[in-house]
Amino acid sequence: MSRLQAEHLYKVFGRRPDDAVRRLESGTDRDELRADGTTAAVIDASFTVEPGQIFVVMGLSGSGKSTLLRMLNGLLEPTAGRVLFDGEDITHLSPRKLREVRSKKISMVFQHFALFPHRSVLENAAYGLEVQGVSRSEREERATESLRLCGLEGWEKSWPDELSGGMQQRVGLARALATDADLLLMDESFSALDPLIRRDMQDQLLELQKTLKKTIVFITHDLNEAMRLGDQIAVMRDGRIVQTGSSEDILVRPASDYVASFIQDVDRSRVLTAGAVMEPVEGAADAVRAAAPATVGKDTPLVELFSLCAAADAPVAVADAAGELVGQVSRTRLLTALGEENAAVENAAVEGDAVEGDAVEPAVPHQRDEALTLTKQDAKPDADAKAAEGVKPDEDEANDAEEVATNA
Repeated sequence: MSRLQAEHLYKVFGRRPDDAVRRLESGTDRDELRADGTTAAVIDASFTVEPGQIFVVMGLSGSGKSTLLRMLNGLLEPTAGRVLFDGEDITHLSPRKLREVRSKKISMVFQHFALFPHRSVLENAAYGLEVQGVSRSEREERATESLRLCGLEGWEKSWPDELSGGMQQRVGLARALATDADLLLMDESFSALDPLIRRDMQDQLLELQKTLKKTIVFITHDLNEAMRLGDQIAVMRDGRIVQTGSSEDILVRPASDYVASFIQDVDRSRVLTAGAVMEPVEGAADAVRAAAPATVGKDTPLVELFSLCAAADAPVAVADAAGELVGQVSRTRLLTALGEENAAVENAAVEGDAVEGDAVEPAVPHQRDEALTLTKQDAKPDADAKAAEGVKPDEDEANDAEEVATNA
Protein backbone atom coordinates (compact mmCIF):
# COMPACT_ATOMS: atom_id res chain seq x y z
CA MET A 1 0.00 0.00 0.00
CA SER A 2 1.20 3.51 -0.81
CA ARG A 3 2.27 5.64 2.13
CA LEU A 4 0.76 8.84 0.69
CA GLN A 5 -1.65 9.49 -2.14
CA ALA A 6 -3.01 12.79 -3.45
CA GLU A 7 -6.11 12.55 -5.62
CA HIS A 8 -7.21 15.50 -7.79
CA LEU A 9 -6.31 18.17 -5.23
CA TYR A 10 -7.48 21.74 -5.76
CA LYS A 11 -6.86 24.74 -3.55
CA VAL A 12 -8.60 27.98 -4.47
CA PHE A 13 -8.40 31.22 -2.48
CA GLY A 14 -11.03 33.92 -2.87
CA ARG A 15 -14.74 34.14 -3.56
CA ARG A 16 -16.85 31.09 -4.46
CA PRO A 17 -13.98 28.55 -4.51
CA ASP A 18 -16.26 25.60 -5.34
CA ASP A 19 -17.54 27.44 -8.40
CA ALA A 20 -13.93 28.18 -9.37
CA VAL A 21 -13.08 24.46 -9.24
CA ARG A 22 -15.97 23.68 -11.60
CA ARG A 23 -14.76 26.37 -13.99
CA LEU A 24 -11.23 24.98 -13.89
CA GLU A 25 -12.53 21.48 -14.60
CA SER A 26 -14.39 22.83 -17.62
CA GLY A 27 -11.24 24.43 -19.01
CA THR A 28 -11.22 27.97 -17.62
CA ASP A 29 -7.73 29.44 -17.47
CA ARG A 30 -6.09 30.32 -14.16
CA ASP A 31 -5.58 33.91 -15.32
CA GLU A 32 -9.30 34.31 -15.99
CA LEU A 33 -10.04 33.38 -12.38
CA ARG A 34 -7.43 35.85 -11.15
CA ALA A 35 -9.15 38.61 -13.08
CA ASP A 36 -12.27 37.80 -11.05
CA GLY A 37 -10.38 38.05 -7.76
CA THR A 38 -9.87 34.30 -7.28
CA THR A 39 -6.49 32.55 -7.03
CA ALA A 40 -6.12 28.90 -7.99
CA ALA A 41 -2.99 27.87 -6.07
CA VAL A 42 -3.16 24.13 -6.82
CA ILE A 43 -5.04 22.62 -9.75
CA ASP A 44 -5.88 18.91 -10.10
CA ALA A 45 -2.71 17.58 -8.43
CA SER A 46 -2.43 13.79 -8.21
CA PHE A 47 0.54 11.63 -7.24
CA THR A 48 1.57 8.65 -5.12
CA VAL A 49 4.48 8.32 -2.69
CA GLU A 50 5.71 4.85 -1.79
CA PRO A 51 7.17 3.91 1.63
CA GLY A 52 10.84 4.84 1.98
CA GLN A 53 10.76 7.12 -1.05
CA ILE A 54 12.01 10.71 -1.35
CA PHE A 55 9.39 12.47 -3.47
CA VAL A 56 10.50 15.93 -4.60
CA VAL A 57 8.06 18.64 -5.70
CA MET A 58 9.90 21.21 -7.77
CA GLY A 59 8.86 24.47 -9.37
CA LEU A 60 9.44 28.19 -9.54
CA SER A 61 8.18 30.58 -6.88
CA GLY A 62 4.40 30.84 -7.04
CA SER A 63 3.90 27.46 -8.70
CA GLY A 64 1.91 26.11 -5.73
CA LYS A 65 4.54 23.85 -4.09
CA SER A 66 4.16 24.99 -0.49
CA THR A 67 0.37 25.17 -0.72
CA LEU A 68 0.34 21.58 -1.94
CA LEU A 69 2.59 20.49 0.93
CA ARG A 70 0.34 22.10 3.53
CA MET A 71 -2.64 20.17 2.23
CA LEU A 72 -0.77 16.91 2.79
CA ASN A 73 -0.84 17.29 6.59
CA GLY A 74 -4.10 19.20 6.90
CA LEU A 75 -2.65 22.64 7.62
CA LEU A 76 -4.71 23.75 4.62
CA GLU A 77 -8.01 22.12 3.71
CA PRO A 78 -8.33 21.23 0.02
CA THR A 79 -11.10 22.95 -1.91
CA ALA A 80 -11.59 19.65 -3.72
CA GLY A 81 -9.90 16.24 -3.81
CA ARG A 82 -8.51 14.16 -0.99
CA VAL A 83 -5.27 13.04 0.67
CA LEU A 84 -4.83 9.40 1.72
CA PHE A 85 -2.22 8.62 4.36
CA ASP A 86 -1.70 4.88 4.88
CA GLY A 87 -5.08 4.43 3.22
CA GLU A 88 -6.90 6.85 5.55
CA ASP A 89 -8.53 9.98 4.13
CA ILE A 90 -7.13 12.76 6.32
CA THR A 91 -9.21 15.45 4.61
CA HIS A 92 -12.26 14.28 6.57
CA LEU A 93 -10.69 13.69 9.97
CA SER A 94 -11.96 15.51 13.03
CA PRO A 95 -9.70 18.31 14.35
CA ARG A 96 -8.66 16.15 17.33
CA LYS A 97 -7.81 13.15 15.15
CA LEU A 98 -5.94 15.34 12.66
CA ARG A 99 -3.81 16.83 15.46
CA GLU A 100 -2.99 13.31 16.60
CA VAL A 101 -1.87 12.32 13.10
CA ARG A 102 0.30 15.44 12.81
CA SER A 103 1.88 14.94 16.23
CA LYS A 104 2.72 11.25 15.84
CA LYS A 105 2.78 10.24 12.18
CA ILE A 106 3.72 13.33 10.14
CA SER A 107 6.59 15.70 10.94
CA MET A 108 7.60 18.89 9.17
CA VAL A 109 10.95 20.62 8.65
CA PHE A 110 10.66 24.33 7.86
CA GLN A 111 12.73 26.61 5.66
CA HIS A 112 13.51 29.12 8.42
CA PHE A 113 14.27 26.61 11.21
CA ALA A 114 11.37 27.71 13.52
CA LEU A 115 13.36 27.08 16.70
CA PHE A 116 12.32 28.40 20.09
CA PRO A 117 15.02 30.91 21.15
CA HIS A 118 14.31 30.38 24.88
CA ARG A 119 14.80 26.60 24.68
CA SER A 120 18.10 24.74 24.46
CA VAL A 121 19.04 22.63 21.45
CA LEU A 122 17.96 19.50 23.32
CA GLU A 123 14.65 21.04 24.38
CA ASN A 124 13.93 22.14 20.81
CA ALA A 125 14.70 18.68 19.46
CA ALA A 126 12.41 17.14 22.11
CA TYR A 127 9.50 19.55 21.59
CA GLY A 128 7.41 17.26 19.41
CA LEU A 129 7.71 14.50 21.99
CA GLU A 130 6.70 16.95 24.72
CA VAL A 131 3.51 17.75 22.79
CA GLN A 132 2.83 14.01 22.56
CA GLY A 133 3.04 13.72 26.35
CA VAL A 134 6.17 11.57 26.39
CA SER A 135 7.97 11.49 29.75
CA ARG A 136 10.93 13.82 30.18
CA SER A 137 13.53 11.07 30.52
CA GLU A 138 12.33 9.28 27.37
CA ARG A 139 12.04 12.40 25.25
CA GLU A 140 15.52 13.59 26.25
CA GLU A 141 16.93 10.17 25.41
CA ARG A 142 15.24 10.11 21.99
CA ALA A 143 16.09 13.75 21.25
CA THR A 144 19.74 13.14 22.19
CA GLU A 145 19.89 10.21 19.77
CA SER A 146 18.31 12.22 16.94
CA LEU A 147 20.81 15.04 17.52
CA ARG A 148 23.63 12.51 17.34
CA LEU A 149 22.30 11.20 14.03
CA CYS A 150 22.25 14.77 12.72
CA GLY A 151 25.84 15.44 13.76
CA LEU A 152 25.08 17.63 16.79
CA GLU A 153 26.41 15.46 19.61
CA GLY A 154 27.81 17.72 22.32
CA TRP A 155 25.60 20.70 21.44
CA GLU A 156 22.58 19.65 23.49
CA LYS A 157 22.90 22.42 26.09
CA SER A 158 23.62 25.22 23.60
CA TRP A 159 21.14 27.91 22.58
CA PRO A 160 19.90 28.32 19.01
CA ASP A 161 21.64 31.69 18.53
CA GLU A 162 24.98 30.00 19.28
CA LEU A 163 24.60 27.77 16.23
CA SER A 164 25.28 28.42 12.56
CA GLY A 165 22.45 28.32 10.04
CA GLY A 166 23.31 24.79 8.99
CA MET A 167 23.44 23.61 12.58
CA GLN A 168 20.08 25.23 13.34
CA GLN A 169 18.56 23.40 10.38
CA ARG A 170 20.02 20.16 11.74
CA VAL A 171 18.16 20.84 14.99
CA GLY A 172 14.94 21.21 12.98
CA LEU A 173 15.66 17.91 11.24
CA ALA A 174 16.47 16.24 14.58
CA ARG A 175 13.15 17.49 16.00
CA ALA A 176 11.32 15.86 13.11
CA LEU A 177 13.25 12.59 13.46
CA ALA A 178 12.80 12.39 17.24
CA THR A 179 9.06 11.79 16.89
CA ASP A 180 9.78 8.75 14.70
CA ALA A 181 7.06 9.91 12.31
CA ASP A 182 6.28 7.82 9.25
CA LEU A 183 6.27 10.84 6.91
CA LEU A 184 8.58 13.87 6.78
CA LEU A 185 7.46 17.02 4.97
CA MET A 186 10.35 19.33 4.12
CA ASP A 187 9.39 22.78 2.83
CA GLU A 188 12.47 24.22 1.07
CA SER A 189 14.34 23.20 4.19
CA PHE A 190 17.81 23.93 2.77
CA SER A 191 16.98 26.99 0.64
CA ALA A 192 18.12 29.55 3.24
CA LEU A 193 21.57 27.99 3.61
CA ASP A 194 24.84 28.88 1.92
CA PRO A 195 25.75 26.59 -1.02
CA LEU A 196 28.42 24.57 0.80
CA ILE A 197 26.30 24.14 3.93
CA ARG A 198 23.33 23.27 1.73
CA ARG A 199 25.28 20.48 0.07
CA ASP A 200 26.39 19.20 3.47
CA MET A 201 22.75 19.05 4.54
CA GLN A 202 21.84 17.16 1.38
CA ASP A 203 24.62 14.67 2.13
CA GLN A 204 23.35 14.38 5.70
CA LEU A 205 19.80 13.67 4.56
CA LEU A 206 20.91 11.03 2.05
CA GLU A 207 23.12 9.36 4.66
CA LEU A 208 20.28 9.31 7.20
CA GLN A 209 17.92 7.93 4.58
CA LYS A 210 20.16 4.89 4.04
CA THR A 211 19.55 3.91 7.66
CA LEU A 212 16.12 5.30 8.54
CA LYS A 213 14.36 4.82 5.16
CA LYS A 214 11.77 7.50 5.93
CA THR A 215 9.09 8.54 3.48
CA ILE A 216 9.87 12.15 2.56
CA VAL A 217 8.10 14.84 0.53
CA PHE A 218 10.70 17.50 -0.22
CA ILE A 219 9.85 20.91 -1.70
CA THR A 220 12.48 22.85 -3.65
CA HIS A 221 12.90 25.35 -6.47
CA ASP A 222 16.46 24.11 -7.11
CA LEU A 223 16.54 21.59 -9.94
CA ASN A 224 20.01 20.27 -9.09
CA GLU A 225 18.84 19.63 -5.53
CA ALA A 226 15.76 17.85 -6.83
CA MET A 227 17.82 15.66 -9.14
CA ARG A 228 20.25 14.81 -6.36
CA LEU A 229 17.69 13.91 -3.70
CA GLY A 230 14.59 12.69 -5.47
CA ASP A 231 13.61 9.10 -6.19
CA GLN A 232 10.60 10.61 -7.95
CA ILE A 233 10.16 14.25 -8.99
CA ALA A 234 7.00 16.22 -9.73
CA VAL A 235 7.48 19.43 -11.73
CA MET A 236 4.87 22.13 -11.04
CA ARG A 237 3.89 25.13 -13.14
CA ASP A 238 1.08 27.57 -12.39
CA GLY A 239 -0.51 25.25 -9.85
CA ARG A 240 -0.43 22.13 -12.03
CA ILE A 241 1.88 19.12 -12.00
CA VAL A 242 3.21 19.02 -15.57
CA GLN A 243 5.45 15.95 -15.25
CA THR A 244 6.21 13.23 -12.72
CA GLY A 245 9.06 10.76 -13.03
CA SER A 246 12.59 9.83 -12.03
CA SER A 247 15.42 12.30 -12.59
CA GLU A 248 16.54 10.30 -15.62
CA ASP A 249 13.00 10.27 -17.06
CA ILE A 250 12.74 14.04 -16.80
CA LEU A 251 16.19 14.66 -18.26
CA VAL A 252 15.89 12.22 -21.13
CA ARG A 253 12.16 12.55 -21.87
CA PRO A 254 10.90 16.03 -20.85
CA ALA A 255 7.12 16.16 -21.20
CA SER A 256 6.97 19.70 -22.58
CA ASP A 257 9.05 22.62 -23.82
CA TYR A 258 8.67 24.17 -20.37
CA VAL A 259 10.29 21.17 -18.67
CA ALA A 260 13.01 21.07 -21.34
CA SER A 261 13.79 24.72 -20.66
CA PHE A 262 13.74 24.10 -16.93
CA ILE A 263 16.37 21.35 -17.10
CA GLN A 264 18.82 23.04 -19.43
CA ASP A 265 21.16 24.10 -16.59
CA VAL A 266 21.47 20.61 -15.15
CA ASP A 267 24.82 18.79 -15.37
CA ARG A 268 23.45 15.57 -16.82
CA SER A 269 26.75 13.78 -16.26
CA ARG A 270 26.05 13.90 -12.53
CA VAL A 271 22.47 12.64 -12.89
CA LEU A 272 22.52 10.10 -15.71
CA THR A 273 24.02 6.77 -14.78
CA ALA A 274 25.99 4.02 -16.44
CA GLY A 275 22.85 1.91 -16.53
CA ALA A 276 21.03 4.61 -18.51
CA VAL A 277 23.60 4.76 -21.36
CA MET A 278 25.22 1.32 -21.35
CA GLU A 279 25.33 -0.86 -24.46
CA PRO A 280 24.96 -4.64 -24.68
CA VAL A 281 28.10 -6.65 -23.89
CA GLU A 282 30.13 -7.43 -27.01
CA GLY A 283 31.90 -10.77 -26.74
CA ALA A 284 32.42 -13.11 -23.83
CA ALA A 285 31.57 -11.62 -20.45
CA ASP A 286 34.82 -12.82 -18.85
CA ALA A 287 36.90 -11.28 -21.64
CA VAL A 288 35.04 -7.95 -21.41
CA ARG A 289 35.48 -7.82 -17.65
CA ALA A 290 39.20 -8.70 -17.91
CA ALA A 291 39.89 -6.02 -20.53
CA ALA A 292 37.80 -3.29 -18.86
CA PRO A 293 39.64 -0.58 -16.90
CA ALA A 294 37.03 -1.02 -14.17
CA THR A 295 33.67 -2.58 -13.37
CA VAL A 296 31.05 -0.15 -12.08
CA GLY A 297 27.48 -0.43 -10.83
CA LYS A 298 24.45 0.58 -12.87
CA ASP A 299 23.90 3.57 -10.56
CA THR A 300 27.37 5.05 -11.14
CA PRO A 301 27.07 8.66 -12.43
CA LEU A 302 28.55 9.32 -15.86
CA VAL A 303 30.94 11.89 -14.40
CA GLU A 304 32.82 9.06 -12.71
CA LEU A 305 33.38 7.33 -16.06
CA PHE A 306 35.31 10.16 -17.75
CA SER A 307 38.74 9.33 -16.32
CA LEU A 308 38.17 5.59 -16.76
CA CYS A 309 37.28 5.95 -20.43
CA ALA A 310 40.13 8.38 -21.01
CA ALA A 311 42.68 5.98 -19.50
CA ALA A 312 41.89 2.91 -21.63
CA ASP A 313 40.56 1.98 -25.04
CA ALA A 314 38.46 -0.90 -23.70
CA PRO A 315 34.92 -0.11 -22.53
CA VAL A 316 34.02 0.12 -18.85
CA ALA A 317 32.11 -2.94 -17.63
CA VAL A 318 28.72 -2.43 -15.92
CA ALA A 319 27.41 -4.92 -13.37
CA ASP A 320 24.13 -5.25 -11.49
CA ALA A 321 23.70 -5.50 -7.72
CA ALA A 322 24.46 -9.24 -7.86
CA GLY A 323 27.74 -8.63 -9.67
CA GLU A 324 26.51 -9.99 -13.01
CA LEU A 325 27.78 -8.21 -16.12
CA VAL A 326 24.83 -6.41 -17.75
CA GLY A 327 26.45 -3.97 -20.17
CA GLN A 328 29.39 -1.80 -21.12
CA VAL A 329 30.12 1.88 -21.70
CA SER A 330 32.64 2.65 -24.39
CA ARG A 331 34.39 5.96 -24.96
CA THR A 332 32.28 6.49 -28.07
CA ARG A 333 29.05 5.84 -26.18
CA LEU A 334 30.05 8.28 -23.46
CA LEU A 335 30.81 10.97 -26.05
CA THR A 336 27.47 10.27 -27.73
CA ALA A 337 25.68 10.78 -24.42
CA LEU A 338 27.42 14.14 -24.01
CA GLY A 339 26.49 15.09 -27.57
CA GLU A 340 22.86 14.27 -26.83
CA GLU A 341 23.08 16.58 -23.81
CA ASN A 342 24.36 19.48 -25.89
CA ALA A 343 21.61 18.95 -28.47
CA ALA A 344 18.97 18.87 -25.71
CA VAL A 345 20.28 22.12 -24.24
CA GLU A 346 20.31 23.87 -27.61
CA ASN A 347 16.79 22.70 -28.45
CA ALA A 348 15.51 23.80 -25.05
CA ALA A 349 17.04 27.23 -25.51
CA VAL A 350 15.34 27.63 -28.90
CA GLU A 351 11.98 25.96 -28.28
CA GLY A 352 11.40 26.36 -24.54
CA ASP A 353 8.84 28.61 -22.94
CA ALA A 354 10.18 31.84 -21.47
CA VAL A 355 11.88 30.76 -18.26
CA GLU A 356 13.75 33.56 -16.55
CA GLY A 357 17.48 33.06 -16.06
CA ASP A 358 20.87 33.58 -17.62
CA ALA A 359 21.85 32.10 -20.95
CA VAL A 360 23.24 28.59 -20.63
CA GLU A 361 26.48 27.38 -22.17
CA PRO A 362 26.28 24.11 -24.12
CA ALA A 363 27.99 22.16 -21.36
CA VAL A 364 29.13 22.52 -17.79
CA PRO A 365 32.81 23.70 -17.85
CA HIS A 366 34.43 20.71 -16.13
CA GLN A 367 32.33 18.37 -18.22
CA ARG A 368 33.34 20.18 -21.42
CA ASP A 369 37.03 19.76 -20.49
CA GLU A 370 36.56 16.06 -19.85
CA ALA A 371 34.74 15.66 -23.16
CA LEU A 372 37.55 17.50 -24.97
CA THR A 373 40.11 15.07 -23.53
CA LEU A 374 38.08 12.10 -24.73
CA THR A 375 37.48 13.69 -28.14
CA LYS A 376 41.19 14.29 -28.67
CA GLN A 377 41.97 10.69 -27.80
CA ASP A 378 39.31 9.38 -30.15
CA ALA A 379 40.51 11.70 -32.90
CA LYS A 380 44.19 10.71 -32.58
CA PRO A 381 43.97 7.40 -34.51
CA ASP A 382 42.18 9.16 -37.39
CA ALA A 383 44.81 11.91 -37.40
CA ASP A 384 47.62 9.33 -37.48
CA ALA A 385 45.96 7.52 -40.37
CA LYS A 386 45.61 10.73 -42.35
CA ALA A 387 49.26 11.61 -41.71
CA ALA A 388 50.31 8.21 -43.04
CA GLU A 389 48.34 8.89 -46.19
CA GLY A 390 49.90 12.30 -46.62
CA VAL A 391 46.72 14.12 -45.63
CA LYS A 392 46.92 16.99 -43.12
CA PRO A 393 44.68 16.26 -40.12
CA ASP A 394 41.73 18.57 -39.54
CA GLU A 395 42.56 20.40 -36.29
CA ASP A 396 38.85 20.82 -35.44
CA GLU A 397 38.37 17.06 -35.29
CA ALA A 398 40.96 16.62 -32.54
CA ASN A 399 40.27 19.78 -30.49
CA ASP A 400 7.58 29.52 12.71
CA ALA A 401 6.81 28.67 16.39
CA GLU A 402 3.08 28.57 15.98
CA GLU A 403 3.24 26.38 13.02
CA VAL A 404 5.68 24.13 14.82
CA ALA A 405 3.23 23.70 17.68
CA THR A 406 0.41 22.99 15.24
CA ASN A 407 2.44 20.43 13.32
CA ALA A 408 4.36 18.84 16.19
